[in-house]
Amino acid sequence: MQVCRYNLFARLGSMLSTSERSLVNRLSAVLELLPPALDARLVAVTGLNAFDNAVLATLAAADQETLRMTALASHTNATLPRLSRVVSRLEARGLVGRRQCPSDARATNASLTQAGADHLAASQLAGEAVLRELLVEAVEPALVEPLSRALGQLLLRLDPEGRYAVTTCPSIRTSASEEITGR
Repeated sequence: MQVCRYNLFARLGSMLSTSERSLVNRLSAVLELLPPALDARLVAVTGLNAFDNAVLATLAAADQETLRMTALASHTNATLPRLSRVVSRLEARGLVGRRQCPSDARATNASLTQAGADHLAASQLAGEAVLRELLVEAVEPALVEPLSRALGQLLLRLDPEGRYAVTTCPSIRTSASEEITGR
């Protein structure tokens, strides 16, 4: 008999239905297993982990490929200390540069370098293939949109202030709010 290692609330079974326990336990397992699997595959094909790639992609999408470190932290769902360590590592590889913010001497801006833009362009398709294989293709096509809406609802519940940019993304807010309100 195989023991379910992710049975987080076995003793609270009367409070959660079988399907609710299954949701909690499966989500817990995915949250534990996905980051290292994603990072291993991305490092193998792009040389950077998921978060490193997210930093480069976020800078590439920004006006003049530059953001304040605090804005970059919000857009990448990171704490400032974590982001600072990652930007230092990317800076050492020549993919990102840092300089003082011209409008606020207390702030620091991060910018995508030409080497960073070149790396991102070269690895974009391979990175997307990894994401498709591990995430999108693992779910039946008919379940992709409902799963996205459900995750949007979780984001709104967990981040009601919209600290993370993904929570305030119009498509997340609209579809999740419609799902919650029924409109």
